[in-house]
Amino acid sequence: MSFDSLGLRADILRAVTELGYSKPTPIQQQAIPAVLKGGDLLAGAQTGTGKTAGFTLPILQRLMDQPRAEGVKPHIRVLVLAPTRELAAQVEESVRLYSKHLPLKSMVMFGGVGINPQIDKLRRGVDILVSTPGRLLDHVSQRTVDLSKVEILVLDEADRMLDMGFIRDIRKVLALLPKQRQNLLFSATFSNEIKALADGLLNKPALIEVAQRNTTAETVAQKVYLVDRERKRELLAKLITDHNWYQVLVFTRTKHGANRLAEQLDKQGIPALAIHGNKSQGARTKALSEFKSGKLQVLVATDIAARGIDINELPHVVNFELPNVSEDYVHRIGRTGRAGRNGEAVSLVCVDELKLLTGIERLIKRSIPKEVVVGFEVDPRIKPEPIQNGRNNTSRGGQGQRRPQGQSAGAGGQARSSGAPARSQGGQGRGQGGQARRQRTPS
Repeated sequence: MSFDSLGLRADILRAVTELGYSKPTPIQQQAIPAVLKGGDLLAGAQTGTGKTAGFTLPILQRLMDQPRAEGVKPHIRVLVLAPTRELAAQVEESVRLYSKHLPLKSMVMFGGVGINPQIDKLRRGVDILVSTPGRLLDHVSQRTVDLSKVEILVLDEADRMLDMGFIRDIRKVLALLPKQRQNLLFSATFSNEIKALADGLLNKPALIEVAQRNTTAETVAQKVYLVDRERKRELLAKLITDHNWYQVLVFTRTKHGANRLAEQLDKQGIPALAIHGNKSQGARTKALSEFKSGKLQVLVATDIAARGIDINELPHVVNFELPNVSEDYVHRIGRTGRAGRNGEAVSLVCVDELKLLTGIERLIKRSIPKEVVVGFEVDPRIKPEPIQNGRNNTSRGGQGQRRPQGQSAGAGGQARSSGAPARSQGGQGRGQGGQARRQRTPS
């Protein structure tokens, strides 16, 4: 199947072709016709499946089918809500790229940057607004945004928005929108919370699920290295050096842990930077840019900060610490092995995390190969220490407990802030500097 067969306008197809894309991904094949019909949509799609183009392309088509009158100032017809500033910037960049030959205006809004330039853009008129929930409500409170004429609402990565505690903000936004509108909800997982949100939001939605939920791609080679907790950093440095790994995305549970690990690796001669919610916009943009270009060897990230990282040929993902929620493992390793390319996902697992590992294997319905590196044999005398809200409390039948909204658990039983963006999310994502894509599947 080609994009030509999906019923899109010539000027949209021209932009797609100029970006080097020829064949739609499975989610695009299903989502584009469904959105064009005008009905609501509930779509289950992992990262890297091309879901952004799956809703952006048909939305552009629908807007052009009923264009605004000539000389009339644009008003917000499409609202896209995204959980993080990086993802919002990434989505809005896609909108700009695909609409380059159309008379449509788009903008992205998030916190952490001055609000006045955003107000100026809104006053000049916008057809498509991509925003994080918190900053959107900032504008609502200042009466600088008008949502009364929104025709299409997109909730992107809805599962992550709920995890980050945005459900109240989402409900506040929904109350401001016209009752008659098209709703598109995209989620990597279909938890009970997502089903409840969908039931209250969507009207007889089409259902698309391009991959079995909570599964990992066959293109990702998974491996567990068993190691003592105090020797993880040493083992990570050895693996990176011995195998000459470049563009390694490393996950930690906490912002403090990300900072510490990046500093330690850098001191060992392995170029590394951390990215998380406490980093400034400039620091996050710089780290992402250097990582995508290959200049930075290792990027250490928390789960939330990594949601905006979009590198199609990312070769290595390392779980320096296993996530407390099994589904987050699927999200993490989904950053590699995208669009049919091979990737490698390595987890460094200590005695504290064995129950976490069991829960992950139960979720993905497979056993992950385990290995011990010579010289890093596990000391059987070391006893497990509790991980707050982790698998050491398995009241959910081994699936682990969902963390409290806005909280991420740290090692040693100390609860830490997850870096979930409140009203002051800032920073830029992939849209900065017009980064060229490194493979040809539309995002």
